[in-house]
Amino acid sequence: MTPTPNPHPPAELISFLESLVEPHILCDRNYRIIAANDSYRAKWEGQQKIIGRTCYEVSHRYAVPCDQAGGSCPLLRSLRSGQRERVVHLHHTPLGERLEDIELTPIRNADGEMVYFIEKIDPLPVPRSDEHARGLIGRSAAFLAMMELVARVAPSEAVVILQGESGTGKELVAGAIHQLSRRAQRPFIAVDGSGLTETLFESELFGHERGAFTGAVARKIGLIEAAAAGTLFLDEVGDIPLSIQVKLLRLLETGTFRRVGSTELRQADIRVISATHRSLAEMVEAGSFREDLYYRLNVFPIFLPALRERREDIVLLAETLLPRVSGGRSPRLSRAAIGWLLDYDFPGNVRELRNLLERACLLSDSDEIDLRHLPASAAGGGQRSLATKSPQSGPKSGQKLNLSDAQLLDLAASFPGSRKELAHHAGLSERTLYRRLNALGVLEQAEESRPRGTK
Repeated sequence: MTPTPNPHPPAELISFLESLVEPHILCDRNYRIIAANDSYRAKWEGQQKIIGRTCYEVSHRYAVPCDQAGGSCPLLRSLRSGQRERVVHLHHTPLGERLEDIELTPIRNADGEMVYFIEKIDPLPVPRSDEHARGLIGRSAAFLAMMELVARVAPSEAVVILQGESGTGKELVAGAIHQLSRRAQRPFIAVDGSGLTETLFESELFGHERGAFTGAVARKIGLIEAAAAGTLFLDEVGDIPLSIQVKLLRLLETGTFRRVGSTELRQADIRVISATHRSLAEMVEAGSFREDLYYRLNVFPIFLPALRERREDIVLLAETLLPRVSGGRSPRLSRAAIGWLLDYDFPGNVRELRNLLERACLLSDSDEIDLRHLPASAAGGGQRSLATKSPQSGPKSGQKLNLSDAQLLDLAASFPGSRKELAHHAGLSERTLYRRLNALGVLEQAEESRPRGTK
């Protein structure tokens, strides 16, 4: 028999709730809020009545519990497990929608039955401007599950590896981990594992002494020292040369390193987060990545979902990104444009969505973005199919495609391979591809769209 909670909980429980600094509410088994402490009430002062309403109505504006609306309900999970539960939810607040870390604890009566639930609400301190400008926002189950892992690992010192496709926002997630950690007030230093020669990469990471190599005219502090007491983010770690991997392994195992050209061991006080779009396990099997380093990096893996795996976030992301790319206008998406966005697979993920929206804003002379402002692929034409093909599909790889400048830009923005693979796919030499992109004045944008430069 389900116990019936007293609508007037013990005064001692209310007193305990009020003693807590963070926002807390007390709910019954029917999701109804029966008490809230000063910190929680202050959030809603002058906004709306809280006591007597359901938690899902206040926080989500739902008419049904979270689990019935496609989400994860901590109260239902606690009823089933009999234990404390923790989730990350996107909540409506007086400041707008915010990601919040929810920790729910069951309260039992003298018979051991769960009758009340204390819910702690802890806003994730991720900069709001970054959320909106770069896409760290969503309400899909896949996105919230990822953010729950972020919230769990951030306070620790565990090594984290972020895995996901190009454009999923790996550097942004790494930054969120840093912001949620005890190192938040210290530097967050990112280093790209691709694009530099072996010597330059070693010098950038570890620093060098004067005279260590030709051109080393002065001592240089490396990024490890620059990140002192903070976080070092190693992007595209799969591209790091094998000779550097052994030195990185020493850094992780002993916390020590040497500048290039020095015999002096130095101590490093950093937290390491790495990221890759490659399968490191397959690279280990192929002998191109050290197995011991792989296990040192793979302590706490987090997989970032592709945008096609969180389609319910596409409209939310589009509406959030539009004001950032519209140049001060207030554009809106037509119903047809929304339909196309929901159907599109976005091989370039959130980055491609942002690029498409920025392009559409430039093409639109009104405040409505329609199909005609999206790439030719909106009508089922060649650009979409070209952009979503793998380097080995469609036209034979290496066959010249005779692309116009506009088509080349669309392909470069969403192509899933490296610039060398892009050149081969388009039937161009890498030098010709570089020259054409450079002549168009958008080489930097094209570089940012490559998977190995993905953040």
